[in-house]
Amino acid sequence: MSIEFDVNMTTGKMYDYMLRHTFTSFAGIIGELLGIVLVIGFFVTGLWLYLIAGVICVFYQPIALYYRSGRQVKNNPVFRQPLHYVLSDEGITVKSGDDTDSLPWDRMYKAVSTSRSIIVYTSRINACIFPKDDLGAQKDEVIRMISTHMDAKQVNIR
Repeated sequence: MSIEFDVNMTTGKMYDYMLRHTFTSFAGIIGELLGIVLVIGFFVTGLWLYLIAGVICVFYQPIALYYRSGRQVKNNPVFRQPLHYVLSDEGITVKSGDDTDSLPWDRMYKAVSTSRSIIVYTSRINACIFPKDDLGAQKDEVIRMISTHMDAKQVNIR
């Protein structure tokens, strides 16, 4: 059995992945906590410097990620045309133009979901992004395929 679909990468879809990736990492969480602590510090001490630094810490990262997402989609030639994915019993194959790349299921790192995407990590930092809008009616089949071929400890899809 195989499932085929195309993904048209946009800034919003990339941003969804980057937000999830960043804010589940140690550095992303610490950065946000630092910002919150600084804002609380303002209310405790009344020093405006704490408020300014806290607001910068809290809002800088999401804004920077949005612009980085836009640059990545715009500047990466892979995203200029739809990515064609094939999920089969052997693994995941992606075709972009004349380039084709395949990875077996046992090389997948983990699978997670956001409200907008299913993300299959092929390493700690690289991933296949399957936006739910692009999957359409095949979303449940894709989830079933991933869950069937990956260890349950590696799959966190809601």
